[in-house]
Amino acid sequence: MSPPLPDLDTFPPLRAWQRKALVQYLRRRSDDFTAVATPGAGKTTFALRIAAELLADKTVEAVTVVCPTEHLKGQWATAAARVGIQLDATFRNADVHSARDFHGAVLTYAQVGMAPAVHRRRTMTRRTMVILDEIHHAGDARTWGDGVKNAFEPAVRRLMLTGTPFRSDDNPIPFVEYERGQDGLLRSRADASYGYSDALADGVVRPVIFLAYSGETRWRTNAGDELAARLGEPMTKDLIAQAWRTALDHRGDWMPQVMRAADERLSRLRANGIPDAGGLVIASDQQAARAYAKLLDAVCGERPAVVLSDDAGSSERIAAFASSTQRWLVAVRMVSEGVDIPRLAVGVYATSASTPLYFAQAIGRFVRARREGEMASVFLPSVPHLLGLASEMEAQRDHVLGAPKDPDGLDDALLERAQRAEKAEGELENRFEAVSATAELDQVIYDGTSFGTGARAGSAEEADFLGLPGLLTPDQVTMLLNKRQSAQLAAQKRDAAQTQRDTDEPVPEQRAPSPMSAGERRNSLRRQLNTLVAAHHHRTNLPHGKIHAELRRVCGGPPSAQASIEQLEERIATIQTM
Repeated sequence: MSPPLPDLDTFPPLRAWQRKALVQYLRRRSDDFTAVATPGAGKTTFALRIAAELLADKTVEAVTVVCPTEHLKGQWATAAARVGIQLDATFRNADVHSARDFHGAVLTYAQVGMAPAVHRRRTMTRRTMVILDEIHHAGDARTWGDGVKNAFEPAVRRLMLTGTPFRSDDNPIPFVEYERGQDGLLRSRADASYGYSDALADGVVRPVIFLAYSGETRWRTNAGDELAARLGEPMTKDLIAQAWRTALDHRGDWMPQVMRAADERLSRLRANGIPDAGGLVIASDQQAARAYAKLLDAVCGERPAVVLSDDAGSSERIAAFASSTQRWLVAVRMVSEGVDIPRLAVGVYATSASTPLYFAQAIGRFVRARREGEMASVFLPSVPHLLGLASEMEAQRDHVLGAPKDPDGLDDALLERAQRAEKAEGELENRFEAVSATAELDQVIYDGTSFGTGARAGSAEEADFLGLPGLLTPDQVTMLLNKRQSAQLAAQKRDAAQTQRDTDEPVPEQRAPSPMSAGERRNSLRRQLNTLVAAHHHRTNLPHGKIHAELRRVCGGPPSAQASIEQLEERIATIQTM
């Protein structure tokens, strides 16, 4: 017996962007429709409303959902059941047909790739709508992309969803339309778009404040040489990668110090309006995840939940954590995309994966807003590439085919290997041995703006930033950060003046100041630029991020968190004329 059709009158109300995109879809009624919406915006609800409309008017008889993971299959089936659409999340390729008491099934991309002919027959048996969730996964391997194309070409309707419509390779995504730009490159085209900046302005997602920690790292090469470097300072790609991995080593001091700071931030949020706030540590591999769990147990006295991709019961542990008040969750890949845990408000980015796609997916776990004023906090290593991604959270990206690779970027192949590794022993780890690492809060990034701190872990200065109230508007947070930075500069001037007064030997009026190090000079210029941007914001009411973006357009170069001394000086000179 076929299940009853969903009742559109009982469907939950849609957000403004969902209503607008629904109207666009219903007007077009084309076979293919691509919707790009930032994580947390409500792509699932939007897709299910379209499915309900098409089932109700008999345009389709069945619905198939394809998603990246087994856990998301259950999440989709639960969400669909709430609106009267029954989807079989236990369907296996050997079943051939869905049971008649379901409107359809939920599959994974891997499942489709293994037996595309099975799903092609299913699609042809009944008029079918296919929802391809996080469609960029269809290009992960030729078998996945080819399988999806072969299986769902006969579908009556195809709805493609993604929160991150870009990839690190040139594999075209099935059913996505590409348009050639003036530069001759093909770019993906969305029929409906709702970016992070739009969702932030509407209060649909939380703003994110990034706390970047630097520190001294020491490691030993396989030749027995001991090297040292300061995390975040300019150096070669290999040195960056090794300093980064050294900082993430659980046996050093960097991770325990950052864990303590993150747990303190979590406690502050719980005391200031988010009583059930939870934290997530994203680890590179299983061994690191287990080690981080022990560190957190020692820091907060509560054993965190640990989710590993190949452990039985992982989905159940994620669901249990989502509905509990447990403080911390440690995961490798299971919580990197699509998993809905709205109470996550603090993150520790303890992985060496750094492609824009992975970073956006990871940060997307923390932006789901439940009530007005909530803010998410993400702790991360002070690595230039990561700081650039954090500064560009509001940037809209498309999938570009044939784009030249950035020769100055990090070694993506190396970082992809680190991202995908499921075991602790890898090529990079065998090349060196971590010796020690210390942590200090190097800078805070908010609304695309970098605020230098130079605060040692455990210091009063660090406590000031960790104590930022969790229930402030974005403008209030920016104003508070600018105020604190101004106070720091004033305090430094007072200390310098006092030191001069206390010196036995008078300092001549024309005596040149002590030369700054390159790092001190860069931090000073960042502070000066941020002060000028804040002043320009108050004059024009333009968001800080847009002002920084305009300066980058005019002057060129990376975000201020990565900019060189010369680039910062050029932007300072430019904004003084704006």
